[in-house]
Amino acid sequence: MNKNYINPLIIQRADPQIYKHIDGYYYLSASVPAYNLIELRRAKTLNGLAHAAPKTIWRKHQTGEMSQLIWAPELHYINGKWYIYFAASKTTEFDENGMFQHRMYVLECKAVDPMADEDNWIEKGRVVTPIDSFSLDATTFSWRKSLYYIWAQKDPDIVGNSNIYISKMENPWTLKSAPVLLTKPEYEWENRVFHVNEGPALIHHGEKIFLTYSASATDENYAMGMLTIDEDKDLLNPSNWHKSNKPVFTSDLEIHQFGPGHNSFTISEDGSKDILVYHSRNYTKIKGDPLYDPNRHTCIQTFEWDSEGNPIFGTPTAYNYE
Repeated sequence: MNKNYINPLIIQRADPQIYKHIDGYYYLSASVPAYNLIELRRAKTLNGLAHAAPKTIWRKHQTGEMSQLIWAPELHYINGKWYIYFAASKTTEFDENGMFQHRMYVLECKAVDPMADEDNWIEKGRVVTPIDSFSLDATTFSWRKSLYYIWAQKDPDIVGNSNIYISKMENPWTLKSAPVLLTKPEYEWENRVFHVNEGPALIHHGEKIFLTYSASATDENYAMGMLTIDEDKDLLNPSNWHKSNKPVFTSDLEIHQFGPGHNSFTISEDGSKDILVYHSRNYTKIKGDPLYDPNRHTCIQTFEWDSEGNPIFGTPTAYNYE
């Protein structure tokens, strides 16, 4: 079935998220190469997103907070309102830990149509965490009448760039409970060039909840890992989560798919198949910092489940459209 989907689906769009809403539309958000705005596009089909015109719904500030390096926007629909979570910095300079200076922010839209007008989007401010440090890649997960926030952040007391945390939310822009560390870079494949765990995404299937994430540098070393928890367990108890010691989705050198990651999940048009959404490149010779190489393209592919209810992501799909 993957051959029926255009790949790459969207060129030069990294950190992709595709959300299928109750109105029947697929909505796509992603980082734009200039890191200067947030756009959405929508279509009735997944392939339709390849031809959908992007709509800018927010632009970075000229100075101060939210003025630099707008990363990884995610669209969520919570209690009848639209929200976009994203990371932004006030400068391109590094902090005392040698890190970017991103923090996490939220936009809210009460309109039925999230693409109607930029003025419909209101800044709800920063999502404050106990540690004031490099933070990014926030997502939310509604489960049993509670809203959870999952994100990546630097802890100065832990070696590496970022770990992944979870907290219960008071409302879509405020944490309610203390952050709980779910995973930090510990295996060799998570520590190539940089010690990184980032880009969390969640999916519920059968009696389990799965949290995928991305690790290592954003070049060909980038790969996806996974945590698993039984659905009846407390999400805020880290001992309930089980981490795979091997990556679950990696580069495929034979078909020139490198650094697949920063994924999200959606479903097929008829609802019969789960879809993995991710970005990848088709070359490894990158000049300078790979973050500033624009050619991470949005890709999609179906995946299956094994007899024990675990996802089988397989390998990246070869590009079929240039």
